[in-house]
Amino acid sequence: MTEFNEDRFFDPDPTIRRHARDVYDETRALPIISPHGHVDVAMLASNDAFPDPAALLVTPDHYLLRLLYSRGIPMESMGVAAVDGSPPPAETDPRKIWQTFADNWSLFRATPSRAWMEYELREVFGVKCALDSESAQKVYDTISERLASPEFRPRALLKRFNIEVLATTDAATDSLDHHQKLRNAQLGTRVIPTFRPDALFEISSPNWRAEIERLGKISGREIKTYRDLVSALAGRRAEFKKAGAVATDHGVQSPRTERLRDGDIDRLFFAAVRRTATADDQSKFSAHMLMEMAAQSTEDGLVMQLHAGASRNHNEALYHRFGLHRGGDIPLVTEYTENLRPLLNAYGNDGRFRLVVFTLDESAYSRELAPLAGHYPAMLLGAPWWFHDSIEGMMRFRQATTETAGIYNTAGFTDDTRAFCSIPARHDLARRIDANYLGGLVARHIIDTSDAREMAHAMAYDLARRAYRLDSEESNGKS
Repeated sequence: MTEFNEDRFFDPDPTIRRHARDVYDETRALPIISPHGHVDVAMLASNDAFPDPAALLVTPDHYLLRLLYSRGIPMESMGVAAVDGSPPPAETDPRKIWQTFADNWSLFRATPSRAWMEYELREVFGVKCALDSESAQKVYDTISERLASPEFRPRALLKRFNIEVLATTDAATDSLDHHQKLRNAQLGTRVIPTFRPDALFEISSPNWRAEIERLGKISGREIKTYRDLVSALAGRRAEFKKAGAVATDHGVQSPRTERLRDGDIDRLFFAAVRRTATADDQSKFSAHMLMEMAAQSTEDGLVMQLHAGASRNHNEALYHRFGLHRGGDIPLVTEYTENLRPLLNAYGNDGRFRLVVFTLDESAYSRELAPLAGHYPAMLLGAPWWFHDSIEGMMRFRQATTETAGIYNTAGFTDDTRAFCSIPARHDLARRIDANYLGGLVARHIIDTSDAREMAHAMAYDLARRAYRLDSEESNGKS
């Protein structure tokens, strides 16, 4: 492998680079706080060995699949099978999958996926040569050998990665049995669930009634009315909190919020029961339920996360053949100021409430989100997300938001990943980019070195702990 330069991602200007090194030294060894992500809790609960390099690193990674598919690489060749089992069959030989990935490794030049994967290969698996077509099988053998050892079981890696807190994302109807098993195991890492009720708000979906039945079953109650639903959700939130949850998460296309009248919300609920709810009905219902979730957060203290602006399954043919999370989701232009007005006017000044907002629309950073977070005590800006947790994307985020909101109205870094072995890579990249940003401010005499070190520590560690109320002694409000 080409030299893994210690100054990677830092500015070529020698003054900025010198300050960036100094700032990065403040954060490089800090524990990882991962307050939002999609690691499979069942993997940690079972602690089974990972099957092979391709199944671990390639096939489940929609970042990789998206770019490979864009250049004509069939999903089947990456081990992704059609949901209905129709031909052509998916490749089942992991060595062939890995070889195809390595043959197309050049596609990832200058992308964050390349930066993360190179870190994983070198720092996690100890690969010493560069990945390419010729070295593919040698690299595969090295990783396979590592995966066969106890030191590379999920729980051992959890400790090695120095992860202090790891939040998973769990459906409102999840039993939480895996989380109970992990609590009993006393891992040394705090693995906690996150309450995500999205499926219960999608009233125009053909799956909605089945989701309601699941909620009723796990709640031990029949859900016949909207009020039954609200009560069941409150009960599940309490169960999640008992299991260690500190937050909820809500993925929406539009961050619309609106408190509906009782009669109107009842009408929408019964339309869903009759399977006559429309997409417009669902939009109204979701807007109302976000208000309801905010109200419940003021009571139970769970931090409310809002991820808005993704057009899901944009490639309909791909979705119908291969299902979710195959790289077919696309960012949308998203409006926040008016959409969030009802929610923020109702709860944005309440010290018991905390809202962390993420966006896929970078144009909203300076125009709307930084001014909103820089005003409402309850609102914080989430980290650059998905398409934007990249080298340049994270720098653009800091440049667009800091002058208006400062760093203390942000929620720290979240890796938001399903790729377990990429967690330390993602946090290291974020810490380097923040160090570089702060190094530039020092070089321009906007802040001094002591400011930069303190800010870097906050950005890498303190802000996430505070935002997600991970310290039991923390007071209400932002500070």
